[in-house]
Amino acid sequence: VQLQASGGGLVQAGGSLRLSCTVSGSISNFGTLAWYRQAPGKWRELVAFVRRDGSASYADLAKGRFTISRDNPKNTVYLQMNSLKPEDTAVYYCNEYPARTWGQGTQVTVSS
Repeated sequence: VQLQASGGGLVQAGGSLRLSCTVSGSISNFGTLAWYRQAPGKWRELVAFVRRDGSASYADLAKGRFTISRDNPKNTVYLQMNSLKPEDTAVYYCNEYPARTWGQGTQVTVSS
C-alpha cells in the first residue's frame, strides 16, 4: 500500500492550493493520516493530521489557513491551503501519524 501526494504547484502569496493524498490500497487500513512538509535547509515538520473518524488537529503553522479532510470512499486525504505565504514553500508529504516509510512528496512554491 502506498500513499501518493499530488496537487502542488506555483502560486502567488495569498493564493490557494488543494493537495491530494491517494491511497493505493484501502484507506480503511489506516488510522491517523497526516500531511508533513520540508522546506529547503529545514527539518521535516508536521502540518496536520486527521483521525479515522474525521476529526483533525493542526500545527500552529496551519491553524486558520489549512484544512485537512479525509474522503474514505475515494481513498483520499486532502489538504486545502488558503492564504499561502512564501514561507509555506516546501515539499509536502502525506504519511501515517506517526510517520512510517516516506514516499514522494509534491512541491509547493509560493511567490511573493
